[in-house]
Amino acid sequence: MDVNFRTLDLNLLRVFDEVMAERNLTRAARNLAITQPAVSNALRRLREVLGDELVRRAGAGVEPTPRALALWPTVRDALRQLQHTLAPGEFDAGIADTTFLLAMADATAAELMPGLIRIVEEEARAVSLRVLPLTTRDPRRMLEQEEVDVAIGYFPAVVASLAARGQSGVGEPFETQRLYVGQYVCVMRQGHPLADAPLTLDSFCDARHLLVSFSGRPYGFIDQTLGALGRERRIVVTVNQFFTAGRVVANSDLLTVMPRHFARVTGIDDHLVLRELPFDQPLVHVDALWHRRAQHAHAHGWLRQALLRSAQAAFAGP
Repeated sequence: MDVNFRTLDLNLLRVFDEVMAERNLTRAARNLAITQPAVSNALRRLREVLGDELVRRAGAGVEPTPRALALWPTVRDALRQLQHTLAPGEFDAGIADTTFLLAMADATAAELMPGLIRIVEEEARAVSLRVLPLTTRDPRRMLEQEEVDVAIGYFPAVVASLAARGQSGVGEPFETQRLYVGQYVCVMRQGHPLADAPLTLDSFCDARHLLVSFSGRPYGFIDQTLGALGRERRIVVTVNQFFTAGRVVANSDLLTVMPRHFARVTGIDDHLVLRELPFDQPLVHVDALWHRRAQHAHAHGWLRQALLRSAQAAFAGP
């Protein structure tokens, strides 16, 4: 079917893009600040122009047709480029009084906040930062409900889900950016009975452990790895901060697992011993995660670049 591009209302493509991202007419309408009937009407008009159903109802949402899946990447990229070109005014950090809300764990904040504050002090003295505790490994709900602008942390399941759904053509209204890569290690106090011997899987599992758990659940990804090996450890304490974990471990015979880089910023690293984990554990990929509705806001772009610059400075080495 031939499409007369000269008479095509580009607003229909904006609606199409949002519906494809959300797979839900109500959420698309909310993101676009229009009514759901207006979204339905826009889809009807676009169907007439393109000669395709585009989406069908599926449960509480909608499911795209093969034609819609084929069209969406091109439409999305074209709209992003157009919005970037036409968006009014760059973010002037020197005069902006924006407040940014960030969610991250204390170990992440210890690495990123000093550099981020330096950037704010030098470039954006009227900007305010609010750091909220990260209480989950899946902060998408926080971002969806606009509780924070950016969540920063180790989100392996979320990143894998976004990548898989993107490859299959299923939209997700979230974007990610890799900030840095770390490694988890076993941490104990100086003089601990295990400090002077190689750490084995048996000695690790037989010890008493402290777990840093954002959600409060006494089970983490280390325990998932152990479970796959047919092993388990004894967790006797859970806390929600790495700094607290370091202080407790430095004054007890408990073991904990934390990012290697965090030990050097605790202020008590000379009281701690770090040992490689006695099993293979994936590297820690610390990512920034945000909702795509903020993708082209100049203020949000400045924040993302500032976070990346802070991470690069923190891990630039001596």
